[in-house]
Amino acid sequence: MLVDVAKALADESRLRIIVALDGRELCVCQLTELLGLATSTVSRHISVLRQAGLLSSRKHGKWVFYALNRAERGADVRSAIGWVLANRAALPQAGDYRRRLNLILKTDPEELCRRQNSC
Repeated sequence: MLVDVAKALADESRLRIIVALDGRELCVCQLTELLGLATSTVSRHISVLRQAGLLSSRKHGKWVFYALNRAERGADVRSAIGWVLANRAALPQAGDYRRRLNLILKTDPEELCRRQNSC
């Protein structure tokens, strides 16, 4: 388990996903827009984070929303998430990503999905 968590945290995009999910749920379209990566790449990052126990998901209609998993896996997962969030300012361009996320949150996920041709 510890090795899975360490491997999951060893990628800047996955760290950004954790930071983006602090206090909110997001769908793949929103995370894809934020990271500027292909949908398949974002899905792979989400899969790694889920396998490490760092994310949970909730299905609502055709949408799957992801959130930080603070309860299911215990203290080690909560500690890892807490460490990432406490050090979020150390990520390159942290302010730019925060501003971009605020714009994305104001955009209808359906529109993001259409824009990305992923619906």
